[in-house]
Amino acid sequence: MPNTLTLIIPKILAKGLLALRELCVLPRLVNADYSQDAAKFGATIDVPLPTSQTAGDVAPSNTPPAPANTAPQVVQIPLSNWKKTEFFLTDKDMKDIDRNQSFYPMQVSEAIRALANKVNGDIFAEYKGVYGYVGTAGTTPFAAVTDATNLRKQLNKQRCPAGNRRAVLDFDAEANALALAAFSNFEQTGDMAVKIEGQIGRKYGIDWYADNVVPTHNSTALSAGAATVNGAHAAGAGSTDGGRTGTVSIAKATNPSNLVKGDIITFAGDSQTYAVTADVTLAVGNTTVGITPALQSAKAGGEAMTLKATHVVNLGFHRDAFAFANRPVADVEFKGGNEIMQMTDPATGISLALEVSRQYKQTVWEFSILYGVKLVRPELAVRLAG
Repeated sequence: MPNTLTLIIPKILAKGLLALRELCVLPRLVNADYSQDAAKFGATIDVPLPTSQTAGDVAPSNTPPAPANTAPQVVQIPLSNWKKTEFFLTDKDMKDIDRNQSFYPMQVSEAIRALANKVNGDIFAEYKGVYGYVGTAGTTPFAAVTDATNLRKQLNKQRCPAGNRRAVLDFDAEANALALAAFSNFEQTGDMAVKIEGQIGRKYGIDWYADNVVPTHNSTALSAGAATVNGAHAAGAGSTDGGRTGTVSIAKATNPSNLVKGDIITFAGDSQTYAVTADVTLAVGNTTVGITPALQSAKAGGEAMTLKATHVVNLGFHRDAFAFANRPVADVEFKGGNEIMQMTDPATGISLALEVSRQYKQTVWEFSILYGVKLVRPELAVRLAG
């Protein structure tokens, strides 16, 4: 059995990596440029962020000016996701693998699919910090091509770099987009792949993809009674991180009302959309609400607050908006007769482990993956509501 397993493990692990490459959509689209050195569960990865700068006047002098402090901020990504799937093969199944090199049990496919869905879902779950917003809640995008151009416009307004822009849609939005002549007609796009393969590809400077784990953000409509800004607020109020987050005091006239993390709120006279950073109940009276970004314009007090309704969170983003760190597991040992092997896919950088253990007349196969993910630059992402 040990010799047989030694031959089988690399075959199944390699095929598992190929399947994971096909199914893991988001890890291929976000920033995963981090060291593949082995790490332990709970370790953290430091992701540096650039410091904004402003241009100044040149003033000749006999003494040089002190250079501006450009020490980068650091966002830490904990490797807090260690996920696994397992299945067993009977001794007969094992013999079938050994005789037929192309044998690929359905259990392997389903195990990898479950891992891929979990990884994709965990990356998408970071949407709650994305405050950029276009579209209409409750209306599937792409009744017209303006949904694409409005997404592009908002990315431009948020100073998102033109390259490496991606969008991930749910299947309903993708179907609407594929039906648009501006996306599918060869005469307009010069691209036959849309008609032949059913893939939108690159349109309007954005690479378009579809996935089955696009989430829906559930908001609770505000209760009766006005919700308004309580008193004067300066731009950037409550921020301790350079404007990435801040606070605003909301006055609720009657009837308490709940806000949840990820809710999108707006204020009269301010075109900026803000995301709520933590669950909070707007009590009758005044309640402090955490928001991202910090207020972009001063408030005099009394401005009405509105809340975007429940919406599907299709996303447009630059690859640097999200950071995905995936590592081989450190200190892997062979114990108790188990066999363990890890491989890293050279195309995606995804590391996958396979542990094989013997039971009575059957063998258990366990795939596992260690990773962390974080929204590190929310200004580079926009929700396309559906």
